[in-house]
Amino acid sequence: MDEIVKAALKKWPNVPACRGWLALDARGDWYMRDERVQRAGPFPQVKGSRILHDKLREFIQRNYLADEHGAWFFQNGPQRVYVELEAAPWVWRLIAGEGAPAVVSHTGAPARVAEALVDERGRLFLATDLGLGLVHTLDMDSAADAVERGLWAPREVVFAELPARHGYRLSPAGDAAQLP
Repeated sequence: MDEIVKAALKKWPNVPACRGWLALDARGDWYMRDERVQRAGPFPQVKGSRILHDKLREFIQRNYLADEHGAWFFQNGPQRVYVELEAAPWVWRLIAGEGAPAVVSHTGAPARVAEALVDERGRLFLATDLGLGLVHTLDMDSAADAVERGLWAPREVVFAELPARHGYRLSPAGDAAQLP
């Protein structure tokens, strides 16, 4: 977490949380969801405005965390901005190499794979030391190569069971009564 964010938390410790305004899609893109977009429908059916500003994306990614209830948020100064997730809290990018591909999150954090999972839609998830994430669609060739070489052996899962099994919430905005 950025030092300026830590300082803001100390200065203003009781700022109410924000829900429904920020989302992460299955390709690792961040979306702003203003009131009009929120009224138009839930994420990801109605995504909102993709955040294109590099410095803002980097700031969000440096301050992206999970709370004790498995709800992911961006700590924006003294305010927690809870994140709507399309599939998982992480989106993995793969870097091909000699052995298994290196795995890096949409935030740039490296991860070590513990298990590969494939859901009923054919999406590949990797359980890692950071948590569960979805392999980016552009990296499925590298993922398929790892499977064919026997480096990963995906186990079939039902997508609806993944959040509870891996300790995260897709929509903290819908769980507002249960969150701080």
